Amino acid sequence: MNNLIDKTVLLLLFIISLSLSAGSAGPVIVLLCSVIVSSAVQLLSGKRAAAVMLAASASACIFYPLFFCALPLFVYDAMCEKKWWLTLPAGFVFFVPSNGLSSLQLFITAAGITAAVIINIRISRLENAVNNLTALRDKVTETNLQLSQQNSLLAEAQDNEIRLATLKERNRIAREIHDNVGHMLTRSLLQSGALLIINKDEQLKEPLTSLRDTLDTAMTSIRESVHNLHDDSVDLKKLITESLSAAEGKFRTSLEFDISESVSGNIKFCIAGIVKESVSNAIKHSTGSELHVIVREHPVFYQLMVEDNGCCNDNIKETGIGLKNMRERAESAGGRITFTPSPAGFRVFMTIPKK
Repeated sequence: MNNLIDKTVLLLLFIISLSLSAGSAGPVIVLLCSVIVSSAVQLLSGKRAAAVMLAASASACIFYPLFFCALPLFVYDAMCEKKWWLTLPAGFVFFVPSNGLSSLQLFITAAGITAAVIINIRISRLENAVNNLTALRDKVTETNLQLSQQNSLLAEAQDNEIRLATLKERNRIAREIHDNVGHMLTRSLLQSGALLIINKDEQLKEPLTSLRDTLDTAMTSIRESVHNLHDDSVDLKKLITESLSAAEGKFRTSLEFDISESVSGNIKFCIAGIVKESVSNAIKHSTGSELHVIVREHPVFYQLMVEDNGCCNDNIKETGIGLKNMRERAESAGGRITFTPSPAGFRVFMTIPKK
């Protein structure tokens, strides 16, 4: 839109300059040709054809001096193309004897050229300012994204620290209950049992039996609570990460972990134990360079897959203690495990149904 306004101003100066020429056909032809060339140059901006048309139009001023009046348009287009020197041939019009241009026409044309230069400089500065603002906006946007990512990572790290502190505190509470309350209840049970054995009074037998049953119920409740607290304090992802860290010197490791925290302790220990054994076997026997672990929770079962890309014998048998232990672990948790050797690698795949 700005180019159209600028060209309209230059076109008016061009028309005023042409109106001072004698005759009617010549100025009209020059006007039409100049407008067509200027429009074509703008349409073909950046292409070789645009440069050729500008050079030809400037050269036409030598053979038909009336084209010199259109020089402001050509100068404007040439500066937009960053090739202002294409209009230099038009200067040879002054060496043409009796070029037919009046002093007023030369003055108006010179004014138009000056206006074209000023306008183009203004546009260039405006474009530079817009580019700088755009670059600044992009930089600010990128910085905001980086800050947002850093804040997210910081928040995640803080949440993880809080979670680890919570798990540590649960473990401490479970240990305190086990070491203190559990021992006292055990001693009370032994004492109540001893009292029942040495008691000779039939009236005290029933109260002592009730006391022993109450202590036994309390002991069972305390034991379940301690086990639940201990199971909740187990960080499965941390255990798997620690197992994978032992293989980082030999493999490029990766972990896909998508499982809720409400997993029972026996399943957590089963998964962690199989991952540890699989990683140990890969370090000892695999010739690969990559080791992937995937732990996922599905609606009705848990899934574990440990896979490396080392070449493996298809005829491998489950005679090793490690593979037997993994199978026993899976079966103890109610799951199924398979071992798939192939030239592309070795895969351990286990599923444990939810109860």
